[in-house]
Amino acid sequence: MEIQRKANGNIIPWWLVLLEGLASLIIGIYLIASPIATTIILVRLLGWYWLFLGITTIATIFMDKTNWIWRAISGMLGILAGLAVIGHPFLSALLVPEIFVIIVGVLVVCFGFIRLFWALKEGWGAAIMGAVNILLGALILGNPLLGIISLVYIAAILGIAGGIAAIYMAIKMRK
Repeated sequence: MEIQRKANGNIIPWWLVLLEGLASLIIGIYLIASPIATTIILVRLLGWYWLFLGITTIATIFMDKTNWIWRAISGMLGILAGLAVIGHPFLSALLVPEIFVIIVGVLVVCFGFIRLFWALKEGWGAAIMGAVNILLGALILGNPLLGIISLVYIAAILGIAGGIAAIYMAIKMRK
């Protein structure tokens, strides 16, 4: 049985999957070994990505005029966000994950209320899950710093596990 990984109908070479796995594994290890420095580096890379994406989004307006206002707004926001993150890496390393954690906390609370509503149809199991979601969301919103710390270590564990899985898949693809 031949294992192939496809993206947009194209076969991805095994060595590219291997590089992806190695990068994920290395980032995961660095997040555990040095969480603050690694988070600063990753957020700074995110800033450069937003800056580049903003510039290219504005450049596409010259090739295709459809929805140009939305793309211009999106491009300008990307450029501003990228410059803000690049210019203030230490503050951004705290604020970007904190904003993400707050959004996650709000979503978890919302999903909890939705599950409570579903409990009217599905029974007490959905009610318990809804209450657990609301409690978890309240804990995250009550202490976002704890959420940031948890987020960094969860990202590290997922990076290591995903890296190992990708390396394994690359080895299987090569055979």
